[in-house]
Amino acid sequence: MERFAPEGFEDPMAELVATNQLGTVEPSHGGFKEEFLQVLKANQILILVSEAGSGKTNQIPQFVLEAVDTENPGKRRKLMIACTRPQRVAARRVAEEMSVTIGEEVGCSIHFSSARNVLKYLTDVMLLREVMTDPLLERYKVIILCDAHERTLAQDVLFGLLKKVLRNRPDLKLVVMSAPLEAFKLQSYFNGAPLMKVPSRLHPVEIFYTQEPERDYLEAVIRTVVQIHMCEPPGDILVFLIGEEEIENACRRIRKEVGNMGDQVGPVKVVPLYSTLPPAMQQKIFEPAPPPVKENGPTGRKIVVSTNIAETSLSINGIVYVIDPGFSEQKVYNPQVRVESLLVCPISKASAHQRLSSPAVLSGFHAPVGMHHRTLSKC
Repeated sequence: MERFAPEGFEDPMAELVATNQLGTVEPSHGGFKEEFLQVLKANQILILVSEAGSGKTNQIPQFVLEAVDTENPGKRRKLMIACTRPQRVAARRVAEEMSVTIGEEVGCSIHFSSARNVLKYLTDVMLLREVMTDPLLERYKVIILCDAHERTLAQDVLFGLLKKVLRNRPDLKLVVMSAPLEAFKLQSYFNGAPLMKVPSRLHPVEIFYTQEPERDYLEAVIRTVVQIHMCEPPGDILVFLIGEEEIENACRRIRKEVGNMGDQVGPVKVVPLYSTLPPAMQQKIFEPAPPPVKENGPTGRKIVVSTNIAETSLSINGIVYVIDPGFSEQKVYNPQVRVESLLVCPISKASAHQRLSSPAVLSGFHAPVGMHHRTLSKC
């Protein structure tokens, strides 16, 4: 059994803690908030390392908002806290936890933005545009960069620009959040900035590969979903697919396949998730699995079919099984025609590691082992 890592992966945090690298802070589980705020107060840059699903994206901005004085002397408008997490779901959830209306204290650039925003969620590209118009980011008190391990082009440019901005603005603070894979590189790049590990409870995960690469990964995904629903113990399923059309097609086919089995299996709730889905539809991923059709009948199961939004952007309670074809859409620039286009590409090792997080965290669901099915061969 593999524990939360594909074969060949090493846990960088284990080495980091064992060697007690300079500037590393290993907080106690109960006192993390206090220790985090102390380290943030004493340093201009802080690197947070955690696996996906630990709650850092929702909780860290709230911790910062509570502790940092956002008043702007001499000006009516408060200073803001920026968090590079563009999903509306994340912004809505934080607003609910803070008991405020989305679009007021908590905003999401484009969708729910206003002059009253104190905590603002936006993409790294939007933050990069703001740096171009406001080189010192004078509207901001704290910048929180999420998922720094993804190393997008905009992120890499932001790292260089923010390093210069921080030299000219001693009052500005930077929090960089990353998976363990990039911990040493980030710490080295930011001149030995303190590094904290966010505590999280992880469960073991079994990884299954196909014997040979699948010619039609969509067929393989649907077949695997049906097999899990028929044969495996209770627990929800998360399926990674590529685009809206493919996701909607898979949802229809899964409903049809399970419907054809009749009373042999429990009911399913198949929920799509992609960025252009309306907010009310996106919220359905957090609803519980359906109850049995009849008393003492087979239990129901929720099946979430998602793009790579579910890879890092949010954690869904009850996920025990993950089905991963190993592909995603990525922006690729063609210098010959000077056009950027979306191409289907194999995912990176960092992305594969992130997709293991859902069954490893098992938030809100008690199961001894999560399962991660990959519809690709091990080689």
